[in-house]
Amino acid sequence: MLHRQREPLRAEELPVPEPREGQVLVEVGACGLCRTDLHVLDGELTDPKLPLVLGHQVVGRVKEIGREVDRLRVGDHVGVPWLGWTCGECRYCRAGRENLCDRALFTGYTLDGGYAQFAVADQRACLVLPDGYADLQAAPLLCAGLIGYRCLRFAGDGPNLGIYGFGSAAHIVTQVAVHRGQRVFAFTRPKDREAQAFALEVGAAWSGSTDATPPEELDAAIIFAPAGELVPLALRHVRKGGTVVCGGIHMSDIPPFPYSILWGERVLRSVANLTYADGAEFIKLAFAIPVRTSAEIFGLHQANEALARLRMGDVRGSVVLQVRAGAT
Repeated sequence: MLHRQREPLRAEELPVPEPREGQVLVEVGACGLCRTDLHVLDGELTDPKLPLVLGHQVVGRVKEIGREVDRLRVGDHVGVPWLGWTCGECRYCRAGRENLCDRALFTGYTLDGGYAQFAVADQRACLVLPDGYADLQAAPLLCAGLIGYRCLRFAGDGPNLGIYGFGSAAHIVTQVAVHRGQRVFAFTRPKDREAQAFALEVGAAWSGSTDATPPEELDAAIIFAPAGELVPLALRHVRKGGTVVCGGIHMSDIPPFPYSILWGERVLRSVANLTYADGAEFIKLAFAIPVRTSAEIFGLHQANEALARLRMGDVRGSVVLQVRAGAT
């Protein structure tokens, strides 16, 4: 549990939470780690609920249902993502853009998350998972996959897609893009040969450093690394009419750049959260492809160690906490 930002998590015994109206109690099997967890921990995302149970890539089984729950049953295999609750009444919610709801609450930030044996979740936020997906395989899909998929939608289906920052989201999105017939050009930290080799293993057509020039012009680029200096680099490699998508919830400031690299009807846009429709659509597609996630596994008691590993930035794919003994 997080009591103060910029301090390590503490292991604590808490009572099992009770589901309220419209909520379910989930027995957690696994929970993926995300750089957003580090942004919360480090104070880069301000005003979290404190004390707080981190974690927003939650996978488990419905253990108990609250009143007025009509779409889930005890025993259902579910995932709980970042977008944990929305008002359902504002202009964004009514337009199917609940990802922009001004009153939204977020799992592992303003709601307790999945670094725990049990978690409660709004039934609307829960994504029903196919039983063919093991908990440890499915956990990275709940943020890295979902946000990556929304980024891919906005990047479009042009044949040449650049991806900057090759970690959890990138190794999932690459598989989806290749399935759609796109060629992926992966950009990693300079001299990160291991990440470049990993990108090629999961289907990228080319990999190189962020300061390299790809062998072909890009139709679009997605930036997963939270580094604003990558934006001008990506714009320089995207064709006229192309799009650069910033996929992180937090990014360092974008440095000044000449208008000439934006001109030509290039588009620079961000992606915020996800919609419930995104989630259902992506989970169905990921199972059909099928997307295979690569993850380093830690026990729940190793949460601080796992976060430190993620902070180092040399993880091969994702980092996942195995919460329930026997979860696979």
